[in-house]
Amino acid sequence: MSDLRFQAKKAQFTEIPRPRRAEGQWALGYTEPLNKNEQSKKDDDPLNVRDRILYTYSKRGFDSIDPADLRGRFRWMGLYTQRKPGIDGGKTASLDEEELDDRYFMMRVRSDGKLLSPAAVRALGSIGVDFARDTADVTDRENIQYHWIEIENVPTVWERLEEVGLHSMEACGDSPRPFLGSPVAGVAADEIIDGTPALAEIERRFLNNPEFSNFPRKFKTAVTGHPSMDVSPETNDVSFVGSVHPVHGPGFDVWVGGGLSTNPMLAQKLGVWIPLEQVPDVWAGVAGIFRDYGYRRLRSRARLKFLVADWGVEKFREVLENEYLGDKLVSLDSPVAPVGYRDHIGVHEQKDGQRYIGIAPTAGRVSGTLLVRLADLMEQYGVAGARLTPYQKIVLIGVAPEKVDELLDRLDAIGLSGRPSQWRRNTMACTGIEFCKLAIVDTKERARRLVDELERRFPGLDTPISINVNGCPNACARTQVADIGLKGQLVLDDDGNQVEGFQVHLGGATGLHAAFGRKLRAHKITSAGLDDYVTNVVTNFLADRADGETFAAWAARADDDLLRGDKVVEPVG
Repeated sequence: MSDLRFQAKKAQFTEIPRPRRAEGQWALGYTEPLNKNEQSKKDDDPLNVRDRILYTYSKRGFDSIDPADLRGRFRWMGLYTQRKPGIDGGKTASLDEEELDDRYFMMRVRSDGKLLSPAAVRALGSIGVDFARDTADVTDRENIQYHWIEIENVPTVWERLEEVGLHSMEACGDSPRPFLGSPVAGVAADEIIDGTPALAEIERRFLNNPEFSNFPRKFKTAVTGHPSMDVSPETNDVSFVGSVHPVHGPGFDVWVGGGLSTNPMLAQKLGVWIPLEQVPDVWAGVAGIFRDYGYRRLRSRARLKFLVADWGVEKFREVLENEYLGDKLVSLDSPVAPVGYRDHIGVHEQKDGQRYIGIAPTAGRVSGTLLVRLADLMEQYGVAGARLTPYQKIVLIGVAPEKVDELLDRLDAIGLSGRPSQWRRNTMACTGIEFCKLAIVDTKERARRLVDELERRFPGLDTPISINVNGCPNACARTQVADIGLKGQLVLDDDGNQVEGFQVHLGGATGLHAAFGRKLRAHKITSAGLDDYVTNVVTNFLADRADGETFAAWAARADDDLLRGDKVVEPVG
């Protein structure tokens, strides 16, 4: 944004008092960068790095990359350097970034709620096989995430993605991060409204757009018209949630300021009704407030949630209406959040009589080979397409009813079950120390082994218990809103040795009873002791729960010794 535009915007905002301490808010005249990240973005719009990747770095190799691009602007292209192998978690915070850097990249590919054709799934798989050492994880932002990408191959990867309508543009960085869309948009029999056209319009107008390429930090978007609110709207910067006005009909409420990490906050609800066609304009208004008013001085306070918390939802709505939309929004009580699953696992009827099937990779871990096999099955059984979910799952859309049972058997055979155990269904994990430079502990493999063991110990569990495993405090796997949230850190074992372990959060939830999990004082467990700890807590829950009581409700009232697993209650009968 130019200095002249800053001054013009500043003149409009005189009713908002200047803070006692500069927070780097553009709209209040603080246009000079206050940290190295802001300086880097002012030096050169990160969108410009695409051409340097295509025409310079991919031809000259890793050593030719400008450090300011490598550890900064590359993120706007969905690229991070990955963690160098062999560096233990104790060195994560003590080594400089360049010491942690490997010469390979993680790449995130956005899906933004799109229906992925069999050809697109095959392309995603083949990229993993050909360029990423067979990696291809499903993330909780509906991305496919690769590792071991070499800079020389990035242009070819981008070409293959573009051929099937996909890309990695602004999948990372201080940008409009990948959008979450309902995995069953347009097909679910109980859908309120299909938000897919709004997501497509936001992508068309605002991605790869210099007006929205420099936020204070990441900006996360979610849109759903499904009554299950299946995009975790409580934890996004802006969410559009299906709502029905008694006069105007189906539309969306707007929720703002959600986010987790080290200062978790749940989104606040504006209590409005907007029609589908207005969603992109309201998105631009909320994003504009974040761009112009967001705190840029400290990265630790640079998320929209801090601004919403300081202003309050009433003031936020007033500024949105008066200065960005130029019109008042229609007021309507926010829809009540439901209780229950949001992942669409299993077989469900579509509005057209076809079926959709939700399938469960373990903790999001798949591979290029597995995606190619999935594409084979999609083609063989005439599946219309697939969508990724915010819970590291995949939903197959448009399955003929007479083909469902046979397809389920074939999916089980390749490890993508449509009828998983409660444990396989309800466990998520972030990337962890295997590839992430911020991580302290292993997550993906540890989660897989935990699921296997819990299936053996509790084969017929009759109630959902979610387990979210995170490798550091940043909560990429939404630690604080799981039944059992595990935040990776180094802990001491019984012999006083520093080993991988977790801080435990218990009883977190989204939906009707949204809340953050309990943290017991000084309660930490080793990674080696995780199986036994979870076993003890689950045993206590099953023995002590009231009829119909959820794990989250039980954890909110249970005695500390039951939650610590120090005492184990034997089931009655």
